[in-house]
Amino acid sequence: MKKFSIVIAGGGSTFTPGIVLMLLNNLDRFPIRQIKFYDNLDSRQRQIADACEILIKENAPDIKFLATTDPKEAFTDVDFVMAHIRVGLYAMRELDEKIPLKYGVVGQETCGPGGIAYGMRSIGGVLELIDYMEKYSPDAWMLNYSNPAAIVAEATRKLRPNSKIINICDMPVGIEERMAKSIGLNSRKEMVVRYYGLNHFGWWTDIRDLEGNDLMPQIKQHVSQYGYSLKEEVEESQHTDASWMDTFSKAKDLYAVDPDTLPNTYLKYYYYPQEAVEHANPDYTRANEVMDGREKHVFGECAKIVEKGTSEGTALEIDEHASYIVDLARAIAYNTHERMLLIVENNGAVVNFDDTAMVEVPCIVGVNGPEPLVQGQIPRFQKGLMEQQVAVEKLVVEAWAEKSYQKLWQALTLSKTVPNAGVAKELLDALVEANKDFWPELK
Repeated sequence: MKKFSIVIAGGGSTFTPGIVLMLLNNLDRFPIRQIKFYDNLDSRQRQIADACEILIKENAPDIKFLATTDPKEAFTDVDFVMAHIRVGLYAMRELDEKIPLKYGVVGQETCGPGGIAYGMRSIGGVLELIDYMEKYSPDAWMLNYSNPAAIVAEATRKLRPNSKIINICDMPVGIEERMAKSIGLNSRKEMVVRYYGLNHFGWWTDIRDLEGNDLMPQIKQHVSQYGYSLKEEVEESQHTDASWMDTFSKAKDLYAVDPDTLPNTYLKYYYYPQEAVEHANPDYTRANEVMDGREKHVFGECAKIVEKGTSEGTALEIDEHASYIVDLARAIAYNTHERMLLIVENNGAVVNFDDTAMVEVPCIVGVNGPEPLVQGQIPRFQKGLMEQQVAVEKLVVEAWAEKSYQKLWQALTLSKTVPNAGVAKELLDALVEANKDFWPELK
């Protein structure tokens, strides 16, 4: 049986140990002969890589391991590139969130001005990875988790139209796990869903069990009361107001806007932007929570493993949705025809929508990659929102490619999170200044 070679691009990411653990956990389903890490920051990658090398030696000593900053070494002889890069690291994410809040605008990693700023940084980084892959392993596939997935997907469609890249997001998977638990199922894999939208901007229209019974009425009843929070969380969290609890419970207000569908949680930034701003702490945003929480935890655990020379007793764990990327790699490698939500060129999947839009829809995945399933016509409400948002994403990519200040100003003006063109311009000037080391120089 063939064993696969994988490079994890973004080896210094806090998500890398989780992906390694998940790969090790699935070797019976997806055998591996080699795992490589690639990052352009050696010092950061080294801290993660030294710990992961111990993890691999203890669990699967026959797997070759290499961590490198040399693209040729990293991308030669690989079957899959699993990419999750963050250009500018958390320091820039913090600015993405805090700069918009100064103007009374949503400060969020992938939505609104913060997402646009992050997208302008990510495009070049992801294109560089594609070019390395095509140069050194032209038959490989890139499975891309790098955010903001919507803008990155549009950039790869427009600027690398023939590349073997699949852009994925695990947010719908996480929500589906909550839906399943809310009605007493063990796993989202006991559900078959219909869904359409853009990344971080979509709606479920039909959810059935494997026998074809309609689960929507039960799930809707739960969501109308609790959002995507689980009953036990609501009972336990009366005294906490964590940002994620607010996000999951807010889904009941999103659902009320269109009770025919079930919403993605990110729609709160577009339906209720002022409220999102009011709830935000401009001095301590989600980036600060992650730096003080996840980042310290992962790097701390890695340091302990290296110090002790063993992973015994480690608190590193597999991320809840991590198996998603293995399912996708398996579907391509073994032609499993698994049904998965992916970001693909529309080409008629949503009948009354731009064919060149990158939409998120269920696809059947096999050796040739994803084949989108037609979701039919969509209602005017969702279509109107999606037209506006896809125009923002396309303008950002055009702005990057053409180095156009004007188009980026238009993108910000068009975003539903930004109140007017004046605020958009002030915001843009502040973001240009903050991103001068990362963005193309705009004209």
